[in-house]
Amino acid sequence: MAVVEGLTEFLPVSSTGHMIIAGEMIGFEGAVVDVFEVFIQFGAILSVLFIYGERFQKFFTADGWRYDKGFSAWHVLAGCVPCMGIAFLLYRAIKELLFNPFTVAIGLVLGALLLMLAEHWAKGRELQDDLDKMTLRQAFCIGAFQIFSLWPGFSRSGSTIAGGMLVGLSRRVSAAYTFIMAVPVMFAASMYDLYKNYALLSMNDFKTLAIGFVVAGIVAYLSIFWFVRFVGKNKLTIFAWYRIALAAFTVYYFYL
Repeated sequence: MAVVEGLTEFLPVSSTGHMIIAGEMIGFEGAVVDVFEVFIQFGAILSVLFIYGERFQKFFTADGWRYDKGFSAWHVLAGCVPCMGIAFLLYRAIKELLFNPFTVAIGLVLGALLLMLAEHWAKGRELQDDLDKMTLRQAFCIGAFQIFSLWPGFSRSGSTIAGGMLVGLSRRVSAAYTFIMAVPVMFAASMYDLYKNYALLSMNDFKTLAIGFVVAGIVAYLSIFWFVRFVGKNKLTIFAWYRIALAAFTVYYFYL
């Protein structure tokens, strides 16, 4: 499960959807599952901090809060606000109604269509390829697209990268912004989940949690490193077709 999380968290294929499908297939369930998933998300977050360490260090300086000095903490906050507000209001409903293989299959297909739309729109257009030239308006619009990711299977990175392309950013810049913005969003979501489920944790689970944390972090680091190079030269259409194929497999495996 940690490998699945690390591989898919930052690719436009939906880590939550993969975790739900994989968990159902191997019978990964029980009281400690929610806590385990929180810990492996923390591992994935750590990988982003390693790769984009200089960007995060800048946020702790005065220039890091000046949007006229290039990419700033304000850009990150502008992208986080729309999704985090909606997520807080709909947390219980999302967990109760949307966390099942069928809704994941729907989200996979809808997210695939969004990726295809973004690629079609971007074809022949000159897209902004400098993260430091992103506007606050673009950041907020991408954050609005991130709301789609509250539906399991839609994908946070898929919705935000597609959103970035639709507001005029290149795949590479959209991906970089997606990964950086993911840190506060994932951290807040993970802390909230941990708060809700911390009573389920015991010292006997420490070894399992530690292994999951380390494995997810290492795999996520390699996944991001590969993906950033991939999107610099390739379209996202291949991920769209993969999502559709996975949705078809999910429906067949669980319901036919």
